[in-house]
Amino acid sequence: MADPQPNTPSRFRQDPEPTLGAAEPPYNVDAERAVLGACMHNGDVVDEVRPILGEGAFYRPAHETIWRALLAQHREDKPTDPIVLTELLQQQGDLERVGGRPYLHQLADVHYGTGSAEYHAEIIREKANLRRLLASAIRTVQRAQEPGADPEAIRSEVEAEMRAERERALASGQGRLNRFATDGWSFVKETGADAEPLWGTREKTVWAPGESLMIVGAPGVGKTTLAHQVVFARLGLQETVLEMPVAPSRRVLYLAMDRPRQIARAMDRRVFPTDEKILRERLVVWEGPLPATLDKEPDLLADLAAAHRADTIVIDSLKDAVSTMVDDSLAVAFHNARMRALRGGVEIMELHHQRKATADAPRGQRPALDQVYGSTWITAGAGSVLFITGRAGDPAVTLHHLKTPTGEIGPLDVTHDHVRGTTTVDPSKDPAVLLRNAPNGLTARDLAAILIGGGDPERADVEKARRHLARLVDSGLATKADGIAGGAGGGQQTRYYASARHLTAVG
Repeated sequence: MADPQPNTPSRFRQDPEPTLGAAEPPYNVDAERAVLGACMHNGDVVDEVRPILGEGAFYRPAHETIWRALLAQHREDKPTDPIVLTELLQQQGDLERVGGRPYLHQLADVHYGTGSAEYHAEIIREKANLRRLLASAIRTVQRAQEPGADPEAIRSEVEAEMRAERERALASGQGRLNRFATDGWSFVKETGADAEPLWGTREKTVWAPGESLMIVGAPGVGKTTLAHQVVFARLGLQETVLEMPVAPSRRVLYLAMDRPRQIARAMDRRVFPTDEKILRERLVVWEGPLPATLDKEPDLLADLAAAHRADTIVIDSLKDAVSTMVDDSLAVAFHNARMRALRGGVEIMELHHQRKATADAPRGQRPALDQVYGSTWITAGAGSVLFITGRAGDPAVTLHHLKTPTGEIGPLDVTHDHVRGTTTVDPSKDPAVLLRNAPNGLTARDLAAILIGGGDPERADVEKARRHLARLVDSGLATKADGIAGGAGGGQQTRYYASARHLTAVG
């Protein structure tokens, strides 16, 4: 771009970045002058364009020096007109280097109106981004032409530079302020709040879209067995898992970081010759450690999904994806990686371990979130947490839903078929079956005692059982006989009975 202004300081006309051949780097001096002039006319414009410009946006070093003087004046709530700027730059010893008093007044005469300043700032920002990309490309060419150049090392450096450039772009310009902002109505109605679950039903959601699912348990209790069934359902090779529907996926990326050969043997139980086409086209498996841990490269998870065109990622397991699980700051960094992938439309399932001290807890005892290994921020960022309790290798285990998107499922007593790689629900703990087999009906306390395996149920257990029974009533599978408040002769608890329609349907 030619520069028609004779008073522009010639010493600042050279491009500070390397160029390819004789090509000039991208810049727009007119836009730079327009922004500086607008800021001189109205100091409030500084606040409007500052988040757009970010750092090092001006092509001319003289313009960058003037811009910093404007920032200093505005920060102290002082005037930004050319007379005041002349005094400040003279005190700093920069006045002659930027073109002197005549050039400052010349900039003030370039007045397009303060309303256009943001648009001009966007042009400046865009040109600065292009210059950085051009400089990076030139450095890559130079490195590739060096004797003994290592392609892998160059590729790694380029990827690191691109990640840094992406972070810089997100941290500056209007993208930083507006990229992920939306109006309230769109947020409530269009961001998936009312979307169908990935696994489960609207009333009892195991895995909600846009939220990660974490499956926790000690080694050998069937985390991988359960996860593989969900993966195969996402691939369309089965419709339900634990009698709950699973939504189909386009492509699954399975990060087999923890004992990949064992994962392959576990999957093999579910694979038939007719599955070859689907597994070749829609399942990608990453074997072994990732190129970097997710706390160090927060974009890696999203980048992997994009590289393999996957809309679902399975992390097996979390301990292999993060440098350490107990450091709060690293856990927050991992959550940032998780959220960046989710924000890009990638669904995430995570396999994780419990604390060793709780591995031998009695079967049926309800675990708590603080029994999940690592920082509390690991589970705080998860949308749903399933916790499997039982002894290693035992086919009969219990599934607890510790963190729920909607209604809680279970606790479910389930049985793993280790030969076929399937898991089934114990029908003896199905509230509908229990009610059908109780001719005298059940109270909420009766059902709670059965579900927890005997003993005196706690208040939370009773309330959970009451919700189970209320859902059966709402669905027409049960009727409710209201209780009587206590008095001299005592009270009577509300009792529930299987409906005639339900008895006839299953009879």
